[in-house]
Amino acid sequence: MGGVIRAPAAYSSLRAVDRSAWGNRSMVNMVGGRTTTMKASERVSAFRRERAEVVSLCKDLDDAEWRTQSRAAGWRVHDVVAHMGSGCRAVFGPAVVTFMRSADVERTNEVFVIRRREWSSARVLAEYERWSRYLATGSALLARTPVKRMRLPLAELGRFPAGLLLPGAMLFDHHIHLRFDIAPALGRTVPPTDPVRMAGVVEWMFAVLSNQLRSAENDWLAYPLDIVLNGSGGGIWRVHPGGAVTAGCARGAAAATVEGQVDEFPEWATSRAAWRDRSVRISGDENYAARFLDSVNVV
Repeated sequence: MGGVIRAPAAYSSLRAVDRSAWGNRSMVNMVGGRTTTMKASERVSAFRRERAEVVSLCKDLDDAEWRTQSRAAGWRVHDVVAHMGSGCRAVFGPAVVTFMRSADVERTNEVFVIRRREWSSARVLAEYERWSRYLATGSALLARTPVKRMRLPLAELGRFPAGLLLPGAMLFDHHIHLRFDIAPALGRTVPPTDPVRMAGVVEWMFAVLSNQLRSAENDWLAYPLDIVLNGSGGGIWRVHPGGAVTAGCARGAAAATVEGQVDEFPEWATSRAAWRDRSVRISGDENYAARFLDSVNVV
């Protein structure tokens, strides 16, 4: 798809979307032409509820389940939980510098998992419970201070406000690993979520995606594109030329509109499933939208 950049044949008009998905004030939505986003305290509360789901499942695992291969390539369930625990613990020690300065966050994650590969499942769970609890408490304290607005780096993913980074990244990480890597691999029922948690997951994903797109400097990303995610916790986002992503309806027509279900977005946007195999619809310039979708891989 390289070569000369050509303008799409025609900009699409925005398709009708499921406005019921925007009913909760805690999610990104449009009110009188302006966007509202989650409060820092709401992100913390959402993380605590997701953490409770992980703890509940882990305490019910037997030895064989801990050793079961998860849906995360190369990681057992043991390793996935070790990853979540080590990530929470890193915030409170010198390892945080390693993550902040890393050029490859996934490789860094692997290093910390390998160090825990021979640990007992009881030790892995104890570390996870302790440090994830500390992270929730620390995030709650941070949310009440001006420091929440300080922009901090996270490896190659860019910089984020601290009030978004701590609970947002961990909420996303827990959601993805619990619902797509652990529960399906064990044949367990995926626990239900709620609109606030779903909105928090998507908020973090679009923050990462915006940084990824801008740093990639894709010359072909020259026209606006809208993403509509239907369902509780969903909304609409505009991908601007150059890669910046903003929440809410933007002025002007988009070259293409991508529409899907919010609960499927974390799966295909992290390359755990192909977007073509999920309920994703395109209106407007299909080739432009497909090229964009093929480039998406939020980590």
